[in-house]
Amino acid sequence: MPVVSKEEIANAREMDLLSYLRAYEPDELVRFSGETYCTRTHDSLKISNGKWYWFSQNIGGRSALDYLVKVKEMSFPEAVKMLNGQAVQPILHEKPPPAPRKLLLPSLDTNTSKTEAYLKSRGIHPQIIAYCIQHGLLFQSENANDVIFVGYDTKGTRRYAALRSMTTDYKGEATGSDKHFSFALVADDRPVREVHVFEAAIDAMSYASLKIMYHKDWRKIAYLSLAGVFASKRANVVPVALEQFLKDHSQITKVVLHLDNDRVGRQAAESIMGGLDKKYTILNRPPRAGKDVNDYLRMEIVNRNGKERER
Repeated sequence: MPVVSKEEIANAREMDLLSYLRAYEPDELVRFSGETYCTRTHDSLKISNGKWYWFSQNIGGRSALDYLVKVKEMSFPEAVKMLNGQAVQPILHEKPPPAPRKLLLPSLDTNTSKTEAYLKSRGIHPQIIAYCIQHGLLFQSENANDVIFVGYDTKGTRRYAALRSMTTDYKGEATGSDKHFSFALVADDRPVREVHVFEAAIDAMSYASLKIMYHKDWRKIAYLSLAGVFASKRANVVPVALEQFLKDHSQITKVVLHLDNDRVGRQAAESIMGGLDKKYTILNRPPRAGKDVNDYLRMEIVNRNGKERER
């Protein structure tokens, strides 16, 4: 075990976690909001105001040294040597595979009437709402304030939940959510050949509603929410939700992107297309109007209603 001096320890403690990640692990750094960041590996580990806190594990600290010891599980001397720019021979030991995150949903309401009314006000077709409720993809919180969109793994276990307030602008995720298993709409387990990809669950439901509006069979394709996207400094990055979905549905041959009409959405679409190049038939089809697919759906409803009144 290497020996470290007091001077080395003091020097190592001077580096904060944000500076460390920017310098040595930039691919791990993800902007959460404003000046708050999280890591790609641990989305519940938040970094802000010179401090960091890993909410799912109830541990935190200030320095990169704390992070390397508590999160990366390096020995204290190894971490000190590393931050002082001295290579240390790693101690190799086998670790058991990590246990799946435990998803903690808020208390659920048996009555979903407020959720149904909210989604109908956003233009979602009642048939899509009913399907999602029947198959456990959609819930209402007990306080009747939040819509909850749930994602499952291939064993039928709940692994992800997006929360969207019906009364404020709040959007979040349930504790223990795993973005690998985001909200997906695959009707009746049909062997679909193409998946249509969206930033949010409500956009996926909106596109299925457009299918019904256009008198098309919405069940012939799969719908996947990425649970949000972000601008990455790396090229050709495929979000983990899409990677996992394609792994679990090997019959898929076509990927159609319907990301938002903004800079981040366009950059994410370009990155995904590069990352999946030559592996699938890929089409980039952002909404024809509006910021996102739900905006476009509501515009189409207004246009259609206007034409019907003119008849």
